[in-house]
Amino acid sequence: QVQLVESGGGLVQAGGSLRLTCEARGIFFKINDMGWYRQVPEKQRELVATIIRDGTTNYGDPVKGRFTIARDNGKNTVYLQMLSLKVEDTAVYYCYANTITGSHWGQGTQVTVSS
Repeated sequence: QVQLVESGGGLVQAGGSLRLTCEARGIFFKINDMGWYRQVPEKQRELVATIIRDGTTNYGDPVKGRFTIARDNGKNTVYLQMLSLKVEDTAVYYCYANTITGSHWGQGTQVTVSS
């Protein structure tokens, strides 16, 4: 049973920081790309950041220069360091992992940034 376990969300003031962690459990194939998307009510899920196995990263425009994604292939874990958080970063953050068997998603972790 594949399970993506997210942690690190919470409530923070604007300008603060948070670190999200996502561990992919029960995956026996190599994970190609991993990353994070986020979603607010009544809007489409949007790209936050992705990282492929060789370490190449891609970021959504709203978070460039503030968020950093990293992964530990040995632990099947991806991290998202979020700095200089803004109220508009408030969303549910979803972790995903792609293997040759398909895409796997976490249940989401809430990030709330207060003004």
